[in-house]
Amino acid sequence: MNKQELIDTVAAATGSTKAVTGEAIDAVIEAITKAVAKGDNLQLVGFGSFSQGARAARTGRNPSTGEVINIAAARTVKFTAGKAFKDAVNGPVR
Repeated sequence: MNKQELIDTVAAATGSTKAVTGEAIDAVIEAITKAVAKGDNLQLVGFGSFSQGARAARTGRNPSTGEVINIAAARTVKFTAGKAFKDAVNGPVR
């Protein structure tokens, strides 16, 4: 499912217009992005938690040349699925 399909599905479920639904989804994504970028944890009970992680600097190897390269440290985004979400995904196979 892509973003437009998500907007269509949510608009159909809520009876709202696609334009209003698209703006709402954009606002939610922006709020999540800003919170995690600030270093805050964001928890949506039943769905999951977004948080910031860290990846240490390390050395790697260029697969085409075999040359050793340094890979810089980086911040990452972590998502941990909530229990209700996991249960929905792992529910009975249809």
